[in-house]
Amino acid sequence: MNPFIEWTAAAVIVIAAFFLLVGAIGLVRLPDFYMRLHAPTKASTLGVGGMLIASMLVAAAQGRPGIAELLITLFVFVTAPVAANLMAQAALHLKLPSKAPVPPDAVPERSPD
Repeated sequence: MNPFIEWTAAAVIVIAAFFLLVGAIGLVRLPDFYMRLHAPTKASTLGVGGMLIASMLVAAAQGRPGIAELLITLFVFVTAPVAANLMAQAALHLKLPSKAPVPPDAVPERSPD
């Protein structure tokens, strides 16, 4: 196999592993459900996407088209945000409290009528 493709795939895997690590640390360290939901849906989606892109590079170097990797990438990038949105809506419906501070200008003052 071409050394340039090997090094490129290795670099993409290292970058993807960094995103996966950040997502895992965020899942463990963040204080409440809403913040924990954000870390794996964003960072881990990029990490899995990077791993699959590296797999597509290696597959192309071996003469395979990499259609399976492309379909997996498509499904991950479509289903991860939808699943996160549904979990956030369920948490809002259950009135799950958040530990995030509310900025003072986020809620408008009510004017006395």
